[in-house]
Amino acid sequence: MITRIIDSVEIMATVANHFVTNQTPPISGHNAFRLNPLLLQIASDLDADILKDFDQIGSYALSPEAQDLARMANENTPRLKAYDRYGNRVDEIEFHPAYHALMRRSISYGLSSSVWEDAARGNSDGHFKRAVRYFMLAGLETGHLAALSSTNGAVAALMTTPSLAKEWAPRVTSKQYDSSNKSPVDKKCLTLSYAIAEKQAGTDFSAIATRAEPVKNDVYRIIGHKWFLASPMADAFVILARTEAGVSAFMVPRFLADNERNKIHLVALKDKLGNRSAATAEAEFEGSIAQLIGQEGQGAAVINELLTLTRLDASIASSGIMHMSLAEAVHHARHRKTFGKTLIKHSLVNRVLADMAIDVAGSTALSLRLARAFDAAKTSEAEAVYAHIMTPVVKYWTGKLSVPLIAEAIEVLGGNGCVETGTLARHFREVPHLNNFEGTGNLMASELQMRLNHSSELLDALLKQLGDELGSAGKQTVDVLSAAFELARHDGGATRIATEHLALAGAAAELNRLGTGTLAETFFETRLVGGKRAGYGLLDGRFDASTILDALYPPVN
Repeated sequence: MITRIIDSVEIMATVANHFVTNQTPPISGHNAFRLNPLLLQIASDLDADILKDFDQIGSYALSPEAQDLARMANENTPRLKAYDRYGNRVDEIEFHPAYHALMRRSISYGLSSSVWEDAARGNSDGHFKRAVRYFMLAGLETGHLAALSSTNGAVAALMTTPSLAKEWAPRVTSKQYDSSNKSPVDKKCLTLSYAIAEKQAGTDFSAIATRAEPVKNDVYRIIGHKWFLASPMADAFVILARTEAGVSAFMVPRFLADNERNKIHLVALKDKLGNRSAATAEAEFEGSIAQLIGQEGQGAAVINELLTLTRLDASIASSGIMHMSLAEAVHHARHRKTFGKTLIKHSLVNRVLADMAIDVAGSTALSLRLARAFDAAKTSEAEAVYAHIMTPVVKYWTGKLSVPLIAEAIEVLGGNGCVETGTLARHFREVPHLNNFEGTGNLMASELQMRLNHSSELLDALLKQLGDELGSAGKQTVDVLSAAFELARHDGGATRIATEHLALAGAAAELNRLGTGTLAETFFETRLVGGKRAGYGLLDGRFDASTILDALYPPVN
């Protein structure tokens, strides 16, 4: 009898194993840095120690451990605990341990502070090095990165007030994650966040109703609400509130020096489409103690210092998510068989993937080029112009690419791409959040137009630079761009056309400057010369799809 049971179990196991065929092996266990030849090329001029650091992060980002942490952090979303068990108001958010593990590792990599640490040491490439790290970790999980992006940007706002920067920056640049709920002076490491939007006011700062009442010197009390309070467990928030002089910026700590909770009441958590591992709260400020940042009435200028860096991060994150989504799709197509051959051997699939890879390459090159411009802007007028004009352009374009591209990647995996146990569904939910994150498409296009209307000479300088980098095709491209912006000056509805053309020219110029040869030529021919396309897979026979894919996505087992 026992023998029969054992035989039955063995037969059932054999049958079960027999039916688990034609499934793609996981891409985890490889290295996100080594498997990205374009990223390797872009970062090749950095020191060996930095490249070793990138290699370690690349290994972590695709490790089974990190992939499980990302999954668990998104399956177990944050919960609001307004009161403790005794009825005391605490206004705390409970996170799954996986979220804290992701935060601990990313803070140790300097994602919240390395720009400012590098600047203090006199290094001139802090934005670029952080961008490479951010790119790889965005392909892992972007929810926890929101808190680190907010911290990085908030420091920029504090730099407008040296006394505040001196007080807060040293603890922000610590790499020892500290999630405890207590006064900032008692913590090893601080995170910062910000809040702008109100129920009646989003991008229109003139509609802000929250007010700041002076107490003494630069100390105020904040009375009002914020409809979106990002990372509500941060140690302090940069917010906008109204004084007699106009909309101003303030620093509002969550705890005061004596461990007393500042009067920031969390009303509810947003149930979001993406960014689910992170918390976003609705909050009421009931006489919260705050310090003025900058000058009264100059809040927009202060907050723009913050937003500029968060928009760079959104561009980098969109590019990183697109790359990892496509890497999964290509990996799947190389292993999954249909009708007697792997998917990638079917010409339709092959063309679609190669077409997508061209866009991801352009997005990667352009977003990291923007990070380099941030570094060089202090010493180069040309790079300052590039950063000033191209920030809204890159934010616009990476956002517009990401949703259809990841949708196409999901189609390559078919049903396996739609299930929540995989990563592509999470990536797909994430990108609309990034697109809205401090700068929708229309806002970015409008901001670009305002900057150029303020000084048309800036556009001329940038177009000359791009024309030189494009080589023989430069003059024709510059003429088209000039005509597009001239049209936009008279027809505001055409501003998106000019914005997209400028993004495409910037990506083509950077791919050409990097010496990518056939890739740069293909991007130019299919994006700038080829005109508008309805979707992916429209490459014609002139372009070798297999060569493009093998160059950008090396095969792995």
